[in-house]
Amino acid sequence: MSQQTRTRPDASARALREAYDTALLDLDGVVYAGGEAIAHAVDALRVARQGGMHLAYVTNNALRTPDAVAGHLTELGVPAEAGDVITSAQAVARLIADQIPQGARVLVVGGDGLRIALRERGLVPVESADDGPVAVAQGYGGPDMSWGRLAEASYAVARGLPWFASNTDLTIPSPRGIAPGNGAAVEVVRIATGAEPQVAGKPLPPMHRETILRTGAERPLVVGDRLDTDIEGANAGGVDSLLVLTGVTDAAQLLAAAPKYRPTYVDADLRGLLTGQPEVSGADGGFTCGGWTASVRGEALVIDGEGAALDGLRALCAAAWTYAGDGECGLDAGKALARVGL
Repeated sequence: MSQQTRTRPDASARALREAYDTALLDLDGVVYAGGEAIAHAVDALRVARQGGMHLAYVTNNALRTPDAVAGHLTELGVPAEAGDVITSAQAVARLIADQIPQGARVLVVGGDGLRIALRERGLVPVESADDGPVAVAQGYGGPDMSWGRLAEASYAVARGLPWFASNTDLTIPSPRGIAPGNGAAVEVVRIATGAEPQVAGKPLPPMHRETILRTGAERPLVVGDRLDTDIEGANAGGVDSLLVLTGVTDAAQLLAAAPKYRPTYVDADLRGLLTGQPEVSGADGGFTCGGWTASVRGEALVIDGEGAALDGLRALCAAAWTYAGDGECGLDAGKALARVGL
């Protein structure tokens, strides 16, 4: 993405799987939700991989190990190896190892993914604030993580130990809806101690560094469902991005997005990797994509025409982002989105 404020989704005459050498794919809300494959994901990834695109799976969820994630993907029909998986646990372990000596003890508040990542960096995970840790590492511990684990973190952080968080996603998708994520647990420790953690995960530089080091991508495309992690991280790293509407972000949130959250491309799901992206043309008087033309009238976004819903959304993005400039778009988009079927 250029340094100029993005005012519309980009076009691509080539299929994205041909235009980029590596897809840096988020998992929750992109490939699967609640452990089950999202519609069209398995087939789309198979075709992309057969066409020569390298697939790397980049997740802020620090709970599971790369081996476990790769095994799960393979069970779903997406063959993967541990080396294809990059987690925020790996990113935070590198961040910690850069600041404390090998062999040092680290209090772990999280799951096996975080413990194993720390061991790989020569650090020793411990379970209590009284076990002599010199740092605290906090990551998502699953829905059954106890209040006592957050208390252990609070005790250690209050004693002045450096505190590291794998990520600060406030929510995580689940089969029953949106559940609290690691960021919610981080807030508990923050409230109890008044301290601030060093954070490794998307959208921050440690995760981007970890991903590039492990994949060697030269023309990467970030693929995600979240504006505030996947897309913001891509923009911060100067990398193009594809937002898919299978997870947390909905069409209304996309239209309202401030510049740092605006993706290069938008599509319904991972089938977007297999196609080009249509051009959005026009200027302030109206923006056209496919059979739709979007504009601003008064305090609302409006759209006329007919065609594919995603083309209508792309046209509406251009109208909303141009109107908002460097800020967020607060225009009423409800009727326009209903008109295109979103």
